[in-house]
Amino acid sequence: MTLPIRIAPSVLAADFSRLGEEVRDVVEAGADWIHLDIMDGHFVPNISFGPDVIKALRPHTTAFFDCHLMIAPVDPYLEAFAKAGCDSITVHAEAGPHLHRSLQTIRALGKKVGVTLNPATPLSVLENVLDDIDLILIMSVNPGFGGQKFIPAMLDKIAATKAMIGNRPIEIQVDGGITTETIGAAARAGANVFVAGSAIFGKADKAAYRTEIETLRRNAETARA
Repeated sequence: MTLPIRIAPSVLAADFSRLGEEVRDVVEAGADWIHLDIMDGHFVPNISFGPDVIKALRPHTTAFFDCHLMIAPVDPYLEAFAKAGCDSITVHAEAGPHLHRSLQTIRALGKKVGVTLNPATPLSVLENVLDDIDLILIMSVNPGFGGQKFIPAMLDKIAATKAMIGNRPIEIQVDGGITTETIGAAARAGANVFVAGSAIFGKADKAAYRTEIETLRRNAETARA
């Protein structure tokens, strides 16, 4: 199954002093989703923001809020992020002992369900939950910080993920080191959702955001074709 190319700017790289404006600008510039990286300083060595920030951002756009929880434990916080306005909630397979329970909870909250795998985590952990998820996020860097370089070995992992899901309508997302130079190979391997932070945010103005998003999309679509 071929799913559309989606560009999902990560607000982790945005200017937090004007976050609402930044979100509006990238959506107007052509972003498909808004990627929300939640870090707790425990599961990953960084702290970002929580559900209150997402709740404050929600009135600024109707765009799809793609929430990536890099926290442990994760289950006690799923309802708070759902109520804050997330459309999709993605949890790490490594974040707790009962992955299926976490996924069932997200579904019961009425949200799209995602699972994230760190670079060293094997795909085998997904074998028994494939029919319960909407998205698989392959980390192409070790999570915790933006601006890292893409790990080339993850291309084989993306391709293996594509083969594993078969005809299931599961989105394959890749996060880490996505730029106009690396997106093509990731798309060719089978990914269709691309998280980009520092590659998009930090440009001079909204026109520059549009140019970057259009180039990312074009390079992905060209490589996949």
